[in-house]
Amino acid sequence: MPESDLSSYLAWLIASAHRQMKSGLAQLTAEEGVNEEHWRILHAVSDEAGHSMSELAGDVLMNLPALTKNVDKLVSRGLVLRAADEADSRRVLVYITERGVELLARLRPSVDAHHAAIEDALGSRNAKQLKRLLERFIEETRPR
Repeated sequence: MPESDLSSYLAWLIASAHRQMKSGLAQLTAEEGVNEEHWRILHAVSDEAGHSMSELAGDVLMNLPALTKNVDKLVSRGLVLRAADEADSRRVLVYITERGVELLARLRPSVDAHHAAIEDALGSRNAKQLKRLLERFIEETRPR
């Protein structure tokens, strides 16, 4: 007889852990009027190097239509801007604005504390081991 408890599936456990982490982060970012996806986008472009939409989609784990919708919201709030790539005018690059840098700076202490609390709950050794296991899983299951 097959196991009927969903929690016996690794995929369910990962999804459940993700949901809990995302929920905690959503509460922190909501105070500044952004969501977790917005935070990921702002963090990814915070190097001020300019990122193409396709590069950014991979970095923030979003499909292009969802990324476009979220970047549109950030542009309308003045947190990021789009500009043509000087090397290839067909490419559009996304840059963080000063306002985006300021928002990210306000969010960073809370987000860092949230992640530290997760690591504290696991214990330093377990957190490091979990990170290594997840990195290995991601690398070994990445489509080639």
